[in-house]
Amino acid sequence: MLTDKKSSLATLTLAAVGIVYGDIGTSPLYTLKTIFDPDHGLALTEANLLGVVSLIFWGLTIVVSLKYVTLVLRADNRGEGGIMALMALALNSVSKRSGWHFPLLVLGVLGATMFYGDSVVTPAISVLSAMEGLEVATPALEHYVVPLTIVVLVSLYSVQRHGTAGIGRFFGPIMVLWFLALAAMGIVNIVERPDILRALNPLHAVHFMIDNGFVAFVGLGAVVLAFTGAEALYADMGHFGKKPIRMAWFAVAFPALALNYFGQGALLLHAPEAISNPFFQQLGSWSIYPLVVLATMATVIASQATISGTFSMTKQAIALGLLPRMRVMHTSEHQIGQIYIPAVNWLQLIVVLIAVIGFGSSDALAGAYGIAVSATMLATTILTFFVIRYRWHLPLPVCILATGFFLVIDVLLFSACTLKLFHGGWMPLLLGTALFTIMLTWRTGRQLVFQNLEKHAIPLEDFLSSLFVAPPVRVPGTAVFLRGESDGVPHAMLHNLSHNKVLHERVVFLTVHILEEPYVAPGEQVRIADLGHQCYQVNVDYGFKDEPDIPAILDRCAEHGLRFEMMETSFFIARQTVISAPQQGMAPWREHLFVAMSRNARAAADYYQIPPNRVIELGTQVEI
Repeated sequence: MLTDKKSSLATLTLAAVGIVYGDIGTSPLYTLKTIFDPDHGLALTEANLLGVVSLIFWGLTIVVSLKYVTLVLRADNRGEGGIMALMALALNSVSKRSGWHFPLLVLGVLGATMFYGDSVVTPAISVLSAMEGLEVATPALEHYVVPLTIVVLVSLYSVQRHGTAGIGRFFGPIMVLWFLALAAMGIVNIVERPDILRALNPLHAVHFMIDNGFVAFVGLGAVVLAFTGAEALYADMGHFGKKPIRMAWFAVAFPALALNYFGQGALLLHAPEAISNPFFQQLGSWSIYPLVVLATMATVIASQATISGTFSMTKQAIALGLLPRMRVMHTSEHQIGQIYIPAVNWLQLIVVLIAVIGFGSSDALAGAYGIAVSATMLATTILTFFVIRYRWHLPLPVCILATGFFLVIDVLLFSACTLKLFHGGWMPLLLGTALFTIMLTWRTGRQLVFQNLEKHAIPLEDFLSSLFVAPPVRVPGTAVFLRGESDGVPHAMLHNLSHNKVLHERVVFLTVHILEEPYVAPGEQVRIADLGHQCYQVNVDYGFKDEPDIPAILDRCAEHGLRFEMMETSFFIARQTVISAPQQGMAPWREHLFVAMSRNARAAADYYQIPPNRVIELGTQVEI
């Protein structure tokens, strides 16, 4: 048994290296080059180089090792992590009547939208950086960098519909090879100039900040590039668990990254002219083409992890009522978390290509990168405070000390990144603001619709009592009516009785409740109430990361004495047409946005995995 556990831990750790650390693992491609970009005004001197390398090393130690790996990984929501899970945990820590509830919701949504901004920039800057190695080998290839980047990205997004099950098993070994290459290149250059190890002394970072003043503060906006991907280790906690993620960081990722940053610093001490692209010049010209190939594979893996994370984040947002239902396709018969959302995939590709063509280089894109990452880090720290204070009930001084230190660092990094607002930082902010508006509009619109339906709802029990005084004709089979949490009698049932004048011999009212927790145990998902006259109310409780599967739920109803034959069961869904009613309280443009986003019953059937041939759609109109 012990051997199996070790084997399982080793397998999970290897997988974590491939999936969790792809983003932060490719940061050495562009970080130092961006920090000493001539446009930033930071001179490449020995003192500045020691200070920057010291900042990166201690930033990796404090921000990643202490904040995320040590503290934030403890804030798991039933084993799940990520900004959405953390937001749900924080919301459950305070009462809905609390004045903190809505601000925490807004903060969580804002952090999530910043993740979307990061998910656009990551593929663009990562693949561009890998392709730019060709310029180092042969300057004549400079004009092919952007076209080749576009080819790689279009190919990557085109294969998303097939899923990552087939290629996922190769991610770990390739990224291990990548990290070994980072470490080896770092050691070679450190041996050449071992005096770079003086940067281990944090005083070099302190003197760098004091001596350079505002220029050093501006440089912080580029230093944050070394920490991109830190959120991924928290978001992927549910897939791998805390221990494999921690082992992968301390045993593989952190040592390799530290060695490579020190190695690039040693190279620049020895040959300052290598600042044009220090990563690809660490071993000389013979290594450039192999490094381009390896870097391209590593950046594709990093991009794949971000794309998959976007699908997962979107699915969680749909479940929490922050986005309209979309078509969700499953790409694996064995891994429930492997999904593909066509609309998100192609929209993201379009925005990524716009970023690649519009910015044209990794240096230009670097300005767009840090602001989204630092904003998400800041949101995570604030939400963590509410979790450890109001859920773990730790003493207030301990909570302030535990998160206040990281909050100061996050504020400094975010403030430095805002200086790049007009140098590309506007792009993720614009994207995040648009998504933030969409999410809050959808949530508010849903609430207004529910209030309208509740106001005009006919109580179900009273309706059934009056209906069976003079019962309609009963026909063979089972009718399942999807019924919202605030609905009375489903509109689809009223339309069916009005037009067809019949009622099935067995009627089931099915209500799906999405809870603010990631998973609900299968044995606790179904609750059934007998309403009499062969009518039943089935309540289904899902977590926001559970996979809605109504046919599977109906099979599980047999455990409660309610059996279904799928070929004799019809699903009645109201195809709602939402119309705007400006007097309700939202701004007219937001009302029209909500109406435009409203989807018909087909989206609900797809989302709940109901067989298309069993769905009967009946129209109804609802005012917002």
